[in-house]
Amino acid sequence: MKAKELFFKKESPDSSTPAMPDFKPVRILEVEIGQPLPAVSAFDATTGQHYQRARSLVRLHTQPLGVVELSLGESGLSAEDYARQIWRVLRPEIIEHLQGDGLPPAIALEAAGLPGAGTPQCAQERETLLANAPFVSVVIATHDRPASLAACLGSLLSLDYPRYEIIVVDNAPSTNATADFIRQTSGNLAWVRYVREDRPGLAMAHNRGLMEVKAPIVAFTDDDVVTDKYWLTELVKGFHVAGNVACVTGMIFPAELETPAQTWLEQFGGFSKGFNRRIFDRSGNRLNSPLYPYAAGTFGSGANMAFKTSVLRDIGSFDPALGAGSAALGGDDLAAFFSIIAGGYRLVYEPAAIVYHWHRRDYAGLHKQAYSYGVGLTAYLTKCLIDNPGRLLDFAARIPYGFVYALSPRSPKNSKKLADYPRELTDVERKGMLYGPFAYLHSRWQARKM
Repeated sequence: MKAKELFFKKESPDSSTPAMPDFKPVRILEVEIGQPLPAVSAFDATTGQHYQRARSLVRLHTQPLGVVELSLGESGLSAEDYARQIWRVLRPEIIEHLQGDGLPPAIALEAAGLPGAGTPQCAQERETLLANAPFVSVVIATHDRPASLAACLGSLLSLDYPRYEIIVVDNAPSTNATADFIRQTSGNLAWVRYVREDRPGLAMAHNRGLMEVKAPIVAFTDDDVVTDKYWLTELVKGFHVAGNVACVTGMIFPAELETPAQTWLEQFGGFSKGFNRRIFDRSGNRLNSPLYPYAAGTFGSGANMAFKTSVLRDIGSFDPALGAGSAALGGDDLAAFFSIIAGGYRLVYEPAAIVYHWHRRDYAGLHKQAYSYGVGLTAYLTKCLIDNPGRLLDFAARIPYGFVYALSPRSPKNSKKLADYPRELTDVERKGMLYGPFAYLHSRWQARKM
């Protein structure tokens, strides 16, 4: 226990948030350029404040193309200015999407948008999928957050998908608030089910939900996100883009950027893995990185993932010694992604499967999150070695680049961090990484006692 005390004793940050003198809240926008573009006001009636900057998720035929950073000035942007800025930043992506749909390339983007005659090919493919949509179970693990769950559940009930159920797993609740909420708001909805798991831990909750699943595909999300209307459709579509796909992950976009802590989480790496669909496996579909496939965070995140139910069960479901709520604090999703690749299956990252995540607003929460990510990462890697000691030589050959990846400010892991990113967050993450192996061994021992 001395090692545990050593690495935990500075987990709590200073009471004050580090200075970010030039910080200005960023308005989060979304625009569909297949329709007439709106003007963008600097004032948001929802938050009741003026913004100088905005981050706009740009979509065409509902497919995400990229992000455009906007300067709003005093009053905002006209539709014409908005269109010009999008065209300047995303012209290649717009043309590529139009060509993929068999449509003529645009020569400019104007305020009227890019309306086309008939149904684009990407929309036709979606309609074909929905006509033969498989039944899907959606599992949400929650712990004492009924208000957050209400927003998530509301978005799930509005999905553009014909055949699905929702399983809410109430994990080690301290009150009956979540159970009462489900009974009051969803009691008459046959496709919403409530189950309780008294053993704490996200992996425990996910495995409890998995026990209830009878659908061939199971999707997981968290209670601190809201889902896009097409989220489930696009996840299911990912299983059809190649053979032997057993897991699909999607994009996680910030729901707001109102505080320095939320901006620093994006610099830390955020949750989004880009705007290009990627296929991962053990053979030809690999990242050009010495850490592949162990750097499983590049595959996706646990708030937005789906599996073939039979395969997830075959790989042993989620390790209860990992994940939030365990001594290991995280890594359960990483271990599942790795097991998919190591088991000879394919994993697809599908950026069109979008959820919007409410990043923690407070610095103390971000500090704890950075530490948890560090612990979870090396805890997951420890699991990889314990499960298969034959990987030791493979691990050893990658250790030098692993240090570069973790420590170099120019590595893919750290390159998004700007000068204002608190050094304390980097230090506490590395501290968590040092403790991760001990945490996993301790957590594994605890899980066996349950």
